[in-house]
Amino acid sequence: MKTQKKLYSLVLAALIAAVTCVLAPFAIPLPMTPVPISLTNLVIFFSLYLIGWKWSLVSFGVYYLLGLAGLPVFSGFTGGFGKAAGPTGGYLIGFFFLIFIAGIFVERYPSRPFLCVAGMVCGMIVAYAFGTAWLAYQLNLTFWAGLMTGVFPYLIGDALKIAAAVLLGPTLRKAVSRMQAGQTV
Repeated sequence: MKTQKKLYSLVLAALIAAVTCVLAPFAIPLPMTPVPISLTNLVIFFSLYLIGWKWSLVSFGVYYLLGLAGLPVFSGFTGGFGKAAGPTGGYLIGFFFLIFIAGIFVERYPSRPFLCVAGMVCGMIVAYAFGTAWLAYQLNLTFWAGLMTGVFPYLIGDALKIAAAVLLGPTLRKAVSRMQAGQTV
């Protein structure tokens, strides 16, 4: 039974990596910044409910390695080491920390939405810090200018993504758990 559960988690992690590869490239560029609006963090938030933080790290790691290898899975249908080392690369690294921090909260407090939101916000703050520091370094900006360019325009959208995940994530988790147990949804 434990092997079956592990295989099920592995398959879900692969599926979530595939969903990330499909959704992350669709990005909305903003004129005043090299950082586009992306659905990557939304997929991450849902993955935490579906497979937990450990498997979400595996899933995102697969996505990241595929992008590093040159597959056009990063925002704007780009890929390769140059994109990962470019101005937005710090956000990609920050997403690993987002998964860990938010995932701990989602797993530890699944029935306490406020704490799940708090974990996601804390995780996003760390992801923003990595992204902003790298963006500022790459573009020779002050940290404050990096925040103005790479964080502030995204706060409302990221808040909506967190709200969607916290509202829908538990329902998706239950449906996946029922499927895993062999029950009908």
